Amino acid sequence: MKKILAIMLLCLMAAGVYAADKKKPAITFKETTHDFGVIKGFTDWVEHEFEFTNSGDAPLAIATVTANCGCTKPEFPAKPIAPGKSGKIKIRFTPKGIKGDFTRTAKVYTNIKGKDKTVILTISGNVIPK
Repeated sequence: MKKILAIMLLCLMAAGVYAADKKKPAITFKETTHDFGVIKGFTDWVEHEFEFTNSGDAPLAIATVTANCGCTKPEFPAKPIAPGKSGKIKIRFTPKGIKGDFTRTAKVYTNIKGKDKTVILTISGNVIPK
């Protein structure tokens, strides 16, 4: 009888470890694009915060956020986001030296496995001269 109980206990422990390995983070953004509209060329900078939620069941870590232009500066949470909690990624755009329509992107790299590991955030607008 003790052997059967021990085997059952081992099976339950193994099932618990297996279930824990299945937990994973997920990221859900309220939006992934933002249009600033018309920006006056003498403006120092404009910024937008992209809000997201960890819709998974394990902590979500933002490893880094990279912009495709020096005129675009991202800021992101350094600490992991718990399941069900929210965070913000701020994108600051400096229009100096830019005229007309623009589109810039920032890649968000996370600890999510597979194809959903990165998310692209896009900002756009139209810079008019002074």
